[in-house]
Amino acid sequence: MERKKTAGRRKIPLEKIEKDVDRYSTFSKRCSGLYKEGSELVRENDVDLGIVLTSPTNKTYAFVHPTSNAVIDRFMNLKTDYGDQIIAENSRNKVNQLNDRLNELDEREEIAKEKLLALNEMNKTREKNRWEFIDQLNANEIIKFQAWLDVGEFLLKDQLPEASSSSQSPPEDANI
Repeated sequence: MERKKTAGRRKIPLEKIEKDVDRYSTFSKRCSGLYKEGSELVRENDVDLGIVLTSPTNKTYAFVHPTSNAVIDRFMNLKTDYGDQIIAENSRNKVNQLNDRLNELDEREEIAKEKLLALNEMNKTREKNRWEFIDQLNANEIIKFQAWLDVGEFLLKDQLPEASSSSQSPPEDANI
């Protein structure tokens, strides 16, 4: 009997990934997903949780909440003392705080990405409009624009020797 896992709209067989690079990459992604799901399970259901994984390169990874002793004791049905319960509660609180902080930072990152995209679009539009504006100038306006550029070039050349000989800051009335 062949088990299949659904990925989107197609079924893919569950079998060993033969390429080492692909297998390591998949392990890393799935491990991150397990940690994320584990932390959500801990946060939402207030449970003790232990996950131990061995990678394809024989490295051991573990996700334990609140402590390995508390998880092992729970697994072995041993009663924990009050000290372990206090540690467990403090660990849960810390995980909840860190998860809240992570969610807040994820939201901030998403907002920053959206702002960056909006600014990039604005810059593209501004650049496009600037060149469209120049393309629409008539002969008289082009002559005026060229004169304005020539005056700017003359003023810059005039101020360049002064600026290079002086290490002082520009005068207060300079338009920068």
